[in-house]
Amino acid sequence: MMRLVPIDIEGQTALGAEVLLPGTTLLAITIGGGYIMCGALDVALLNERLGERRIIAGRAVGVRTFDQLLDAPLESVTDTARSLGIVPGMSGRDALAAMADASS
Repeated sequence: MMRLVPIDIEGQTALGAEVLLPGTTLLAITIGGGYIMCGALDVALLNERLGERRIIAGRAVGVRTFDQLLDAPLESVTDTARSLGIVPGMSGRDALAAMADASS
């Protein structure tokens, strides 16, 4: 089952996607030109093999809900996200706000 949910980030609408899979749930929230995701995101792959795509993304681990993903500190971020001031330890909510600002 898949669920899409609008999420307010400082007056802008982000889109949350939840995918229920056997044994796990995938969570992602996107706004502007970037996204944050649960621990299934492979940041190293995005940086090393897909670096030319300049993907703006961050990864939080141990999250099971959208609220947890928003509140959790990011464990890792892509090089492109880092160039925008998005860093590990930043909350998912703050990272999404920075992504929204970068796209405006």
